[in-house]
Amino acid sequence: MKAKLKKHIKEILSFTLILFITLNVVSYFRSSDLNKSNLKESSFILVDGSTYTIDKTRPLLIHFWATWCPVCKIEASNIDKLSKNYNVLTIAVQEKSKEEIVNYMKENNLSYKVVDDHNGNLAREFNISVYPTSFIYNSYGELEFSEVGYTSTLGLKLRMLLASF
Repeated sequence: MKAKLKKHIKEILSFTLILFITLNVVSYFRSSDLNKSNLKESSFILVDGSTYTIDKTRPLLIHFWATWCPVCKIEASNIDKLSKNYNVLTIAVQEKSKEEIVNYMKENNLSYKVVDDHNGNLAREFNISVYPTSFIYNSYGELEFSEVGYTSTLGLKLRMLLASF
């Protein structure tokens, strides 16, 4: 019985490791087409009508997502947690209306800053084809990391800390 349990645990760990490696390889290849240039924008209009000016003294996470994206919904709490202590801006892509975004935020108890990219112009500028996609810029506006797909809170925090140096 003990040997059987040990075998199953070993199989689960092996599968998890292979899955982790595979997802990272896929993310790497998907991110190769992203816009790798320095951040040009210095301010954005948020869904609430206010202007968000980028704090250039700290790293910035720009996160592209959509209400219709199941992976984005799973990752939303990670982004929300990070936004409490870090410079985070999210961009909701191709939504029906600002009201839909606001309702989604309320229903899911989210408080991060959101830009409505209704027509997908920003997504095209960044060459986004898969959601969620995240970019982390250092305080000079230089791209440090890009990630396509789900990212854990810990993974995002570590990347933000590394972008601080």
